[in-house]
Amino acid sequence: MSGIKEANGHKPLGLAHVFDPMFTAASRPEPGQLTFDLDAALAPILNLQSRAPDDAFSSSYLGTEREGNGILISDDGLVVTIGYLIAEAETIILTANNGVTAHAHAIAYDYETGFGLLRAAGDLGVKPIELGNSADVIEQETLIIGARGGRGQAINAIVVSKREFAGYWEYMLDEAIFTTPPHPHWSGSALIDDSGKLVGVGSLFVQDASEDDTPEAGNMFLPIDLLKFVMDDLLKFGHRSSPARPWMGLYSMETFGRVLITSISDRSPAEEAGVEPGDVLLAVNGLQVSGLADLYRKVWGSGDAGVTVSLGLLRDDKMINVSVETADRSSFMKQPSSH
Repeated sequence: MSGIKEANGHKPLGLAHVFDPMFTAASRPEPGQLTFDLDAALAPILNLQSRAPDDAFSSSYLGTEREGNGILISDDGLVVTIGYLIAEAETIILTANNGVTAHAHAIAYDYETGFGLLRAAGDLGVKPIELGNSADVIEQETLIIGARGGRGQAINAIVVSKREFAGYWEYMLDEAIFTTPPHPHWSGSALIDDSGKLVGVGSLFVQDASEDDTPEAGNMFLPIDLLKFVMDDLLKFGHRSSPARPWMGLYSMETFGRVLITSISDRSPAEEAGVEPGDVLLAVNGLQVSGLADLYRKVWGSGDAGVTVSLGLLRDDKMINVSVETADRSSFMKQPSSH
């Protein structure tokens, strides 16, 4: 990948020291004040370690060694996590708080939502957590963030906003859940509601958790309702049954009201078309682009994966137009062996 490289937080242990003061100061859930069994709700949160091969497409930006959390959601060993932890993984190991370990295999990585599904090969000796309704989550309520390790890794967190999120890697959610304070082990962590049910899966550390312009460190969670919409497809096919969105292979950021291309994925449609890091993306198919979310909507609204889009770029103070023949992002990835 050429240009500026960024990380998704797939190895949170390496950054734990950064969050120690906030984590130590965070309030902790009091079991006696809850309407559910806290230990039972935290037990399904598993340590997840995975390894992808050196030649995997995702290894260039995620690395080969990844670590985070997985959450057991069914009696037959089905586990949900954040997809980047298991992308192209050839080895996945799950460990429960009781010390029981099991290998697992990836079932699906849904690139539109970011959810990953896998299945444990053995009994981990814990009961699954029930899925709640993320639509019922409201701003300013206090929920629990849990990570592997039980009570010692559980904190109270305030939902500071529910809003659109546009990521630099051609990713967008119409609504994500943002909480504060940040948890140091956010990747695949569990957001638990006041009935002990799972309402979100941890994705990112962010510095703009609040909806206003005030910097506020926190975490972004994928709402669990999004998983419910695609669960059947992911279990049956390993992907959505609907056509894939067009993907270019760009990494971008908003700066001074414009979209700056910071990196290009190797062998991607954008690289083949001649797009370069440092280009400022001004238009798609002749229509002005106002930000990342607008960029994605215009590209995705052009058709399915494979459609050609025209990008209006500012390079060295000159306007140029580049045609990008988009692709299905998953076609660049090694697929789970079960599908």
